[in-house]
Amino acid sequence: MSDTASATADPQGGPGHEDERGTVGPRIQSFRRRAGLSQEAAASRAGISTRALRDIERGRARRPRVHTLRSLAGTLGLSDDELAGLLADARTGPPRDTGLPSLLILGPLVLRRGRTPVPVAGPMQRRLLGLLALKHPEPATQQEITDILWPSGPPRSHPSLIHTYVTQTRRLLGPCGPRSARPPTVVRTPTGYRLEASRNRVDLGHFDELLARAERLYDASDLEARYASLTEALRCWRGPVLADADPVLRRHPAAVAADERRVRAALLHADTALLLRRSGEAVPLLADLVNTEPLHEGLHARLILALAGSGEQAAALQVFTHLRDRLDEELGIEPGTEIRVAHLRVLRPRQPVPRRTAHEAPAHREPAHRTESHPTESHLTEIRRTPADGTAPAGPTPPPAQLPLGARSFVGRRPQMRVLDTLVASDPARRPHIAVVVGAPGVGKTALATHWAHARRDYFPDGQLYVDLRGHSRPPALRPGDVLTQFLRALGAPPHALPAHSPGEDEAAALYRTLLAGKRLLIVLDNARDAEQVRPLLPGARGCAVVVTSRSRLAGLVSSDGARRIALDVLDPDEGRRLLGSIAGSCNVAAEEAAARRLVELCGGLPLAIRIAGANLVARNANIAAHCAELAGAGDGILDRLRIEGDRRSAVRSAFELSYRTLPDEARRMFRLLGQLPGPDLTVDAAAALAGTTPADSAALLALIADAHLVRERAGRFGLDVLLRSYARELIGTDEAHTARRRLMLSRAQGPARRDSGQANCPGSHASSAGSRA
Repeated sequence: MSDTASATADPQGGPGHEDERGTVGPRIQSFRRRAGLSQEAAASRAGISTRALRDIERGRARRPRVHTLRSLAGTLGLSDDELAGLLADARTGPPRDTGLPSLLILGPLVLRRGRTPVPVAGPMQRRLLGLLALKHPEPATQQEITDILWPSGPPRSHPSLIHTYVTQTRRLLGPCGPRSARPPTVVRTPTGYRLEASRNRVDLGHFDELLARAERLYDASDLEARYASLTEALRCWRGPVLADADPVLRRHPAAVAADERRVRAALLHADTALLLRRSGEAVPLLADLVNTEPLHEGLHARLILALAGSGEQAAALQVFTHLRDRLDEELGIEPGTEIRVAHLRVLRPRQPVPRRTAHEAPAHREPAHRTESHPTESHLTEIRRTPADGTAPAGPTPPPAQLPLGARSFVGRRPQMRVLDTLVASDPARRPHIAVVVGAPGVGKTALATHWAHARRDYFPDGQLYVDLRGHSRPPALRPGDVLTQFLRALGAPPHALPAHSPGEDEAAALYRTLLAGKRLLIVLDNARDAEQVRPLLPGARGCAVVVTSRSRLAGLVSSDGARRIALDVLDPDEGRRLLGSIAGSCNVAAEEAAARRLVELCGGLPLAIRIAGANLVARNANIAAHCAELAGAGDGILDRLRIEGDRRSAVRSAFELSYRTLPDEARRMFRLLGQLPGPDLTVDAAAALAGTTPADSAALLALIADAHLVRERAGRFGLDVLLRSYARELIGTDEAHTARRRLMLSRAQGPARRDSGQANCPGSHASSAGSRA
């Protein structure tokens, strides 16, 4: 269906559809199609008129008679459970709350109350309503709403304007007259606003439920049930998501993901239709989708097979030719394996299947004991046996398995593991696409990401990709184009399709997304510099998951790309002691429990420091108390002890230095000065006094340092962890330190305002502490 036609057509599926037609009619229609009977044939065999059956299927006969349903059940071959369900629906009749609003976004935005469209005229209301429906049942954050309503930047009064638009939207969603069921509404959440409605009131939610049901039946032998669910799911669509919305909303990650789920459903629907030998029923849907996805090879391959199966060999070959020319013109690549297989099957059709005799099972229903392989799998097998160029067959490209060795000793992080597990949640609507793990140097980001990836690798049967982006490393950071080339090789892309220079990055990214379409694959992007380095590496396929680790906060991925952010802190004392025991021996730690706790405290709970201390204990065969005394006696030189000889990467100072070097000069100076804190933390005003800058400049510098996770920010106060404070002190010169302490003392002597600010910074007297140090 074209976009123009979709905009004017009456929605035929999704929420509210059962309100108009009841529940009996659509089910009988589905059963009749499953049996492969026309209305005339089914009515004749059941002993009723064709008009009566038509009225039942169209919902005009809301409660058909029991004997009519029993006759139809016998004709259509229904099971006892299916007949019982029909009889129950006939007794209860259609849903009563026909006046409740239904929100349709799979196509142009439509709000209906029962059968009556509700006009949503204001552009701001349409944007807000579309965003809330896209995110349903999850909330839309305040930042998301602001970005969607004002793409060019919000006005100063945007918080009150958002409240006004939410109030107007609530009025739109309210039903006319008293209703027994609670109507949809918009509720406030701690982070934004959420559309509160049952899933069947939003067509996207209804579609996701049907798709999930079909995917649960994927390995089952009941192809008919899978086909019926997919057919009903795809009837919810009237065009691309929010086809009449602004581009900023159509490009929202949730909208892109919904369109991807539509393609996934269409692929599964086409494969099931081919298995059931109903090729002709898949052609209209595929022909419509290839216009929306002009370079999607999976859709084109199935359209070729469906056309050929319907006797349209010439049209099938024309589809192949058109796609081949377009790939060559726009991407400079040849058609992939799946397309070539489909083309070969049209050129070299298999021998015709012998016609079944009258006593055999009908063509549309496979015997229960027979299992069919997935069409795509059979295509791949065939193309490996018969290469397109006639050369010897090449072996299949194995799925990539690039995960590095996981940490042998891994403790704690259970809350963070649960957040990562949402990447493999069973509910597609609640499954995020990206997770970013952020934290200070040495806090264990890579260890968490690789440990989780190894533990959940079975959820990604198509493989795992891994790369160290070197965002905070001595070698230069990797360019996205270079990483794409690595990934494309791992995915089996032919050499001539790989970009030879950086201007080909967009083409490589497009090919990368094409190869990942329809796959379940995990991508781990370790040690990212910023969001711009990561974005070209994000797949379009919703079945793929991405885990990013970084020392930066990557707020852009959270706000613009829908990533889940996981912030890592240092280990608590018990977790740190268990980590030490996993390296130095749990018996040794148990024998010197107090010393072990002190050692973890000296390491600041930092996993990297604890691992290094444990490794040194093992290498020197020392007892914990003695090593603890050595570290404590080192004072600010403790970082000299927290390293492993001959391994530059196993040094706490080196980890800190890589982050420190990325800061601009003024931020480096501020970090050095923070090491002179007489207390545990300070405010922005006190930092300004320490550095001799304005509070505004101080706030900006502290934000840069906090973004690099070199300073801890809590409730507007900033402080350094134990080892970072030692690192800051060893960087600063004597004169710079003396001058900073003197400025801090003078600031406390200048009037009540500065005195109050100083007293709020830390316990005790700054003047006496700084004076004694001076």
